[in-house]
Amino acid sequence: MTPFPDPALLLAWYDRHKRTLPWRMPSGAADPYRVWLSEVMLQQTTVATVGPRYARFLARFPDVASLAAASWEEVAEEWAGLGYYARARNLHAGAKALAAGGFPTTVEGLRAMPGIGAYTAAAVAAIAFNRPVVPADGNVERVTARIHAVDAPLPAAKPRLAALAQGWMENPAARARPGDFAQALFDLGATVCTPRNPACAICPWRDGCAAQKAGIQAGLPRKAAKKARPTRFGVHFLLRDRDGRLLLRRRPDSGLLGGMLEVPGTPWREEGWGAAEAATHAPLPGMDWQPLNGEATHGFTHFELRMALWRAEAPGGLAPEGLAWWDAAAARAAMPTAMKRLLDLAGV
Repeated sequence: MTPFPDPALLLAWYDRHKRTLPWRMPSGAADPYRVWLSEVMLQQTTVATVGPRYARFLARFPDVASLAAASWEEVAEEWAGLGYYARARNLHAGAKALAAGGFPTTVEGLRAMPGIGAYTAAAVAAIAFNRPVVPADGNVERVTARIHAVDAPLPAAKPRLAALAQGWMENPAARARPGDFAQALFDLGATVCTPRNPACAICPWRDGCAAQKAGIQAGLPRKAAKKARPTRFGVHFLLRDRDGRLLLRRRPDSGLLGGMLEVPGTPWREEGWGAAEAATHAPLPGMDWQPLNGEATHGFTHFELRMALWRAEAPGGLAPEGLAWWDAAAARAAMPTAMKRLLDLAGV
């Protein structure tokens, strides 16, 4: 029978090989705001992308108070391009909730904050407050599935993997350094126990890995087949004045890309748009709208978006209600990636 791997071996490996990351501090000495921010940013975004954006965000909003005092437009502008904008909205709402008091120090207290789920609550509790919990992200799930040779497919296996990962907290070495142990698991999954071609020969837990012993590590964790994403279609209308400014609007606060800046257009739907029907959604009547060749595409979690773009020139003047003239460079800085792709299509 494969022995259960010793957390002390992983911690010793982590002390020698841990990654240098801008948000990483010794376990128990970390600023909970910075831990929280990094964990929110890292959800569905790579470490390489988050690094410079994390530093920039902190320079603008260095603490909970400054984030709480900021307007949503300021937060949205700083978040532009990172995607999954509900994360930023929840981060802003959480800062406002925290402004009147301190950070909760328990998983239960953290879970009560806006937008904080089980993983983020466990990560902040372990890393910032040394609570004996194991946050189960993709890296931890992969390591756990291989150590225990769990062949049940994700996402159905998530509860079992989370429970198995939490079992490491029964070990005194892990329990003495829960924040470091969590980060050690993250690093092991990111640098050694990788999704493809895991480097088992240099893994500190190699001798205790059931999947490695059985030769099935590369196939774990199994994942259920994904359904094909449907395609949705939209038509957008880019209006420029003589000074090169763009006529733009903000999306509704709720829903996809809530509160973000956009090029006005039709709703996004699974049925394509005819020219006459699309034209009824143009922001100003009577303009000489010209369709551009090609289309802009963007992949969301649950659908693929294909956008046509029509363009017109206008003399400028007062913007209609709900719209505003924006400098092109400032607009690009504040826009989500989907909208930037429309600007790219227009060469703006």
